[in-house]
Amino acid sequence: MKIIIIEDEKPAARLLQRKLQKLDIEVGVMLHSVEEAIDWFTKNEHPDLIFLDIQLSDGLSFEIFEHFSTLQQTIKSAVIFTTAYDEYALRAFKLNSIDYLLKPIDEEDLEVAVSKFKARLPKQEALQFDFEQIKKMLSNPFDKTYKKRFTVKIGQHLKVISVEEIECFFSENKGTYIHTFDNRNYLIDSTLEVLEQDLDGANFFRISRKFIIPLKAIKEILVHSNSRLKIILPTYKEDEVVVSREKVSDFKTWIN
Repeated sequence: MKIIIIEDEKPAARLLQRKLQKLDIEVGVMLHSVEEAIDWFTKNEHPDLIFLDIQLSDGLSFEIFEHFSTLQQTIKSAVIFTTAYDEYALRAFKLNSIDYLLKPIDEEDLEVAVSKFKARLPKQEALQFDFEQIKKMLSNPFDKTYKKRFTVKIGQHLKVISVEEIECFFSENKGTYIHTFDNRNYLIDSTLEVLEQDLDGANFFRISRKFIIPLKAIKEILVHSNSRLKIILPTYKEDEVVVSREKVSDFKTWIN
């Protein structure tokens, strides 16, 4: 699977690359101008997906497609536009556009766009994306024992926290925390990805890239913007607890 970024601002290109790495998407090439992109496309096999800024340092990225069109050639790559301007949306969707993301790019919107791209892949290629998840499924026996408690360090002391005491798990500044019903936070040596495997899915659900919540902690569910749901927890007030768009359907099934 070949994926490239065309973005004239190198820090923005690197930031997008890091966000894609979190989604297990590896970027092979980063290009920074219309001229550089035309030269690269002339000499290389076209990628499967392009993350494309519109206003580049030497012109609009549409000129890349127009150049090959004059040569009666076509760039067949799927495109996800990444731009600070919304006035080009109609023109963008006349190309092989998957999505049109406005800067600064929201990580959840990026994940939805990538999911749209994967859904368009031939089945064999789509399976390659899910290989790691399949390995995890095969490595877990049906009689898996789930975690019932966590041990956290507080100064020189150790504290045992039962899953019954946990209001949510959340990630922040590259750390993972337990938030308890008595409104305390505890740093733990784990990640939300690992916790998803360690917790009983009947009782815990990962609602977004930031939160895992237990069913018993849900105090209220509110309709939120962009087809999302907002969760009200008993004591956690540090940030909005929101079910991401791609998780809403599974979440509704989980709570029923």
